[in-house]
Amino acid sequence: MANFSKSTVPQFSVDVYQNEFLPEGGRDVSAIVTVTSTGGGTTGRQPLAPAGGSGAGVVIMVDCSGSMDYPATKMRGAREATAAAVDTLRDGTAFAVVAGTHVAKEVYPGNGGLAVADPRTRAEAKESLRRLSAGGGTAIGTWLRLADRLLSTTGLTIRHGILLTDGRNEHESPEELRAALDACAGRFTCDARGVGTDWEVKEVTGIASALLGSADIVADPAALAADFTTMMEQAMGKGVADVALRLWTPVGVEIAYVKQVAPTVEDLTGRRTEAGPRAGDYPTGSWGDESRDYHVSVRVPQAAIGQEMLAARVSLIAPDPLGGDPKPLSQGLVRAVWTDDLAMSTSINPQVAHYTGQAELADVIQQGLDARKSGDHDGATAKLGRAVQLAAASGNADTAKLLSKVVDVVDAATGTVRLKAKVAEADEMTLETRSTKTVRVKR
Repeated sequence: MANFSKSTVPQFSVDVYQNEFLPEGGRDVSAIVTVTSTGGGTTGRQPLAPAGGSGAGVVIMVDCSGSMDYPATKMRGAREATAAAVDTLRDGTAFAVVAGTHVAKEVYPGNGGLAVADPRTRAEAKESLRRLSAGGGTAIGTWLRLADRLLSTTGLTIRHGILLTDGRNEHESPEELRAALDACAGRFTCDARGVGTDWEVKEVTGIASALLGSADIVADPAALAADFTTMMEQAMGKGVADVALRLWTPVGVEIAYVKQVAPTVEDLTGRRTEAGPRAGDYPTGSWGDESRDYHVSVRVPQAAIGQEMLAARVSLIAPDPLGGDPKPLSQGLVRAVWTDDLAMSTSINPQVAHYTGQAELADVIQQGLDARKSGDHDGATAKLGRAVQLAAASGNADTAKLLSKVVDVVDAATGTVRLKAKVAEADEMTLETRSTKTVRVKR
């Protein structure tokens, strides 16, 4: 087992924001848990790596189906973007390039394994991109399974994929894609991008969600290189992988949900794995220098006025690089205190209120767009109007701007809107793809 330098291990902190006071008979406890990692590498440090070798591996999966030739700028943009990503690789990073059609093919290094980034291999990889050409169908599950095999060939600490597609996954069933995602979940993280407007938003966002990565639209192929460079820079900044949010609850406490709420909304409730008596782990993926917020909601047993209890203990858990048992990196406590003070028990914590609204914002955008697509104009108007109201109230200016391309805003404060008669497909897809992006609460 390789030795790791302790100086490169990120430091985690956990802060809990809640109103711990409950009225008599009250049972529902909510808290926002802010997790912050520092020293992980996004400020220019090298990623966490075993002595004498790289701990990071990246596989770039490029859609080479026939539709990538229409227009030809898509294939050209994909080659340029992949070259830009390769240029961003740090020396010592393991990497590969995969061409994806109805099958997955290794483009570089092509030997069933990964190359190690240095000036020579980066130049070879960019030269190999000349062989990328469009033709064939789309079976994304095969791309992901090949990426998983390649990333499993060496003992990597950070395992990451970047996936680009321009079309729908028409050459395998939804069940086959789901099986591939289930097989890859927890083995590597993956950022997914859709180029143009002929791909399916829910497919791309579903891939990113299952593999704890980001999803976005790149409507103009000319913007791919800049986007790929940013993605690769972020991947190079990751310092520790396979971090889990561990939730321990006392006897009698029920877990309502566990959600990531910043920088995006991601429901982690169904991804729990048991971690000992009354404890469960929720995956959070890889970390660099960053901060994320999680909404934890539990239901406690009823208690009398004046009583208090520990409702939950939240810990950050990461694998021991030396092979020992995982140990908490940091932890925070969620409390419940019963009071007859009406003002104390009815006060809503600002952080909890903010993120409850952000989660609702993501939901009503999806519901509104679905209603619009189905021809339910009244339903779409109501939902998207509520979205405009929530975006304005929370200061989510980016989402408000995207909404204004789909509806005419009459009064943002009341959510009064009119559906636009004509909406550019790219604008609607951008709103749907970015609907889960949130703004941090102001503290």
